[in-house]
This record gives sequence, structure tokens and C-alpha cells, in this order.
Amino acid sequence: MTPSPTVRLAVTVNGRRVRLEVPAETTLVDLLRSHLGLTGAKVGCGVGECGACTVLLDGAPVASCLVLAAEVDGRRVRTIEDARNPRVRRLQEAFVAAAGLQCGFCTPGMILAASPLPPDADEAAIRAGLAGNICRCTGYTKIVAAVRRAGRAGRTRA
Repeated sequence: MTPSPTVRLAVTVNGRRVRLEVPAETTLVDLLRSHLGLTGAKVGCGVGECGACTVLLDGAPVASCLVLAAEVDGRRVRTIEDARNPRVRRLQEAFVAAAGLQCGFCTPGMILAASPLPPDADEAAIRAGLAGNICRCTGYTKIVAAVRRAGRAGRTRA
């Protein structure tokens, strides 16, 4: 059996530049979880429908199960493990305070999907921003409340 072709890449993950060589078929979620030990992005559906694998790629939310690792060469990836991001920290705190999580499986993806939203986003904008993320536990009411709470906290700290 012939070995799988590999790709070399240099990517900035959570502010840290890393260089890797991985099999060409490696997805971004597998790169993060298996090669870098960052397990916040979850493998849910594997086809980009559930949002559990959401990360920020150059600041925009993406389903990391649909992105090949080779596509992130030279780019910036931020995961839920990025403790230096104040918006993500505020969202994490708000999710706890507003009980916006239960099992926690979808929470990292929800937080990262919500992080680019403006602090004054209304309920409709929040629901639209989270549309690609599925939660099977909470019914979304507390998730939306958490995002609004984080937005208010961001406005008072700015």
C-alpha cells in the first residue's frame, strides 16, 4: 500500500505559529484535535451541519470538519482554547451565568459562532449568527440570553 501524500503547512493557532506535515486528507478539526491536542472543537456530524466543530478562520466562523488542513496554510485559526480573546472569555462567563449550556458538547461552537456578532446584536441577529449550530439540550433561549448578556458586558467594559 502506498503512503498517503502529505502537505506541509505553517498556521497560526491561537496566536502561536506552528509548522506541521500532515496527510493531505487531514481536516482542520483533525489537525486541531489529533495533531495539536486542542479538543474544544468537537466532531459531531462530520458534514458541516451541526456546528460542533466551529472555529474562527481569519476571524470568521467555519465548520472545521469541512476545511482541509492544507487550506489553512499561512492563515490564522482561533479555537475555544484561546484564552487571550476577551470576547470569547465574556461569552464563556455569560454562558455559565445564564445557564446557556447543559451537556456542553455544542458550547464551544456556539461561543465561537457568536464571537464575531456585534455587542448590540438583537435576538434575530443572534439567532441568525447561531443558525448553523445545533443544540439538543437547551432549546436556545438560554443560549441567546447568554450572548445578549455577553454583549451588554462588552459594552460596559469598552
